[in-house]
Amino acid sequence: MARTMWDSSVGKKTVMAVSGLIMLLYLVAHMIGNLKIFFGAGEFNHYAHWLRTVGEPFMHYEWTLWLIRVVLVVAVVAHAVSAYQLSRRDIKARPSKYVHKKPRASYATRTMRWGGIILALFIVWHILDLTTGTVHTGGFETGKPYQNVVDTFSTWYGNVIYIVAMLAVGLHIRHGFWSAAQTLGVGSRTRDRALKTTANVLALLLTAGFIAVPVGVMTGVVS
Repeated sequence: MARTMWDSSVGKKTVMAVSGLIMLLYLVAHMIGNLKIFFGAGEFNHYAHWLRTVGEPFMHYEWTLWLIRVVLVVAVVAHAVSAYQLSRRDIKARPSKYVHKKPRASYATRTMRWGGIILALFIVWHILDLTTGTVHTGGFETGKPYQNVVDTFSTWYGNVIYIVAMLAVGLHIRHGFWSAAQTLGVGSRTRDRALKTTANVLALLLTAGFIAVPVGVMTGVVS
């Protein structure tokens, strides 16, 4: 039954919707946590340490964090695979160009695929930069996330990569949230306006919230 569901276009769209909402919830929590950097190094570093001790003593050190990471990896992979397979299926179903041009879609809709690729590349860079420290500039310091963040956003390319990725996140959420609602049967004529407004507000708040951190470092508010 699960295989039949996965093989269908509806099943893949459902997987995309559910995995997308999981990632959206994570982004909201992640953004709120990131904004703690404006309260100083002590509070930000304490928050980072707290993430590793959530659930103690029932959960061992970092077990909850690793559980969250596993869920996120599964969501990201499921989302990406579903998107790719649906894209290939769509291309095969329409091998020739349309005789009549389709109405021009929104910018977010037309850039969903490229936005997904940008975000996938960004996730790899972000992990190598601020989690493992592999590509970090300025000397990665374990247990000092505040200083590591300041180091990253003290470079022009660190800011460019992050801001471009966050703009892509905003566009992705703006279209993806409404699309997920339609897939899961939440949308209707009476709710569409509210759903689109919610999608726009979420996209704007998340984009602004994430970009506030590099802007804070660039302007010296965070130093």
